[in-house]
Amino acid sequence: MYPEHTPSTVRPDTRMTDDEAAAEAARIIADAYRPAPQTPTAHRDDSPVPAYGSAPPVAQPGRPPMSQGATDASVLMLAGGATTAMIGGTASVLMYVSQFADPIVCAIVFGAPTALVLALARLAKRAKPAPDVHHHYEGPVYQDQRNVRSKTTGVWARTNNQQ
Repeated sequence: MYPEHTPSTVRPDTRMTDDEAAAEAARIIADAYRPAPQTPTAHRDDSPVPAYGSAPPVAQPGRPPMSQGATDASVLMLAGGATTAMIGGTASVLMYVSQFADPIVCAIVFGAPTALVLALARLAKRAKPAPDVHHHYEGPVYQDQRNVRSKTTGVWARTNNQQ
C-alpha cells in the first residue's frame, strides 16, 4: 500500500460508503473478466527466410556451438563420466552391503575394465592408417623431403639437428 492511502492518512470525509465500495469492487471485477481487446498480441511472419544474410548467427539454447569433433569428444567425456560414476557407485554399494569387502580387491575388479578400455582406446588410436598424400605439379619440380631430428639438452641449451 502506498503511504498516501493508508487508513491513517485518509480523511474521514473522503471515505466511501458501503454502497460505493460495493460498486467499485463490482467495477474492478468486471474489468478483470472483460474479454481482451480485439487487437492482435502476436504477429507471425511467414515470408521465406533468405539463404544468407548479413546477420551473425545466434547461439541457440542447449549445448554451445562447436565443431563436430568437439561435440563428439564432449559426448565421449559425458559418457565416460557417467560410466565412472556407475562403476564407483556399484563398488561403494557392494562394499557397504557386504560389510567386509576388501577395498583393494574391489579396486582391482572394478578398475580392470577401465584399464582395459583405456588400453584399447590407445591401441585403436595408434592403429589408424597414415593418410595418403597426393601432390600434383605441372612443370619441373624439385621436391626435398627431409626428416630432421632436433634434440635440446643441457643447462645452457644446445640444439643438435640431425638429418
